[in-house]
Amino acid sequence: MVGESGSGKTTLARIVLGFQQPDEGVVTFGGLPWSGVPERERRDRRRQIQAVYQDPLGSFDPRHTVGRILGEAVEVAGVPRGQARRARVAELLDQVGLPAAMVARRPRELSGGQRQRVAIARALAPSPRVLVCDEPVSALDVSIQAQILDLLTTLRRDLGVALMFISHDLGVIHHVSDRLLVMKDGRIVEAGDAEAVFRAPDHPYTRALLAAVPGRGSVSLPPATLPEV
Repeated sequence: MVGESGSGKTTLARIVLGFQQPDEGVVTFGGLPWSGVPERERRDRRRQIQAVYQDPLGSFDPRHTVGRILGEAVEVAGVPRGQARRARVAELLDQVGLPAAMVARRPRELSGGQRQRVAIARALAPSPRVLVCDEPVSALDVSIQAQILDLLTTLRRDLGVALMFISHDLGVIHHVSDRLLVMKDGRIVEAGDAEAVFRAPDHPYTRALLAAVPGRGSVSLPPATLPEV
């Protein structure tokens, strides 16, 4: 999902997450109503849809270690205390490319890319079906952006989790998306296969967005082999 600031991307994400009701229409999830129903009817399904935001630092308790942050998420997911919980935390760290020794670190001791990996690990704790990613790399250096985007692409492939990816950056969107929605003034003005939209956009706004990108929508992200700093 792409669009300029104020186009409605984050509002749509909040509607998908069930934090805000749509003015019109109905949202369904897993074939069942998701919008317009009491929270008690959604509670059992909330674990199936998780979010990753732009700045994870604000959502972490700075006093807690990575082990405790992930341990609490694993606890909410129903994993019992003891070895099973420790093993699940180690598994989550491995899935996002962090060493097990990271459990002893605190958020401010991590780089921006490492913090975002911890945030992704926390979102994966309940084994969700959908990850809503709202500008998850916009605060990172370009080299680290590529690493996080490659990680999300790998998780989508290996875990079968769907990504709803929100960005104002067409290069980022092109890197991860199969299907593209273009938003303007609170409305979806174009939708379709991402490659098809990049190759032959229909809406004037989409054409204007692509015209502003060097190479007309081509993407040149740095390789994901650069070390994190």
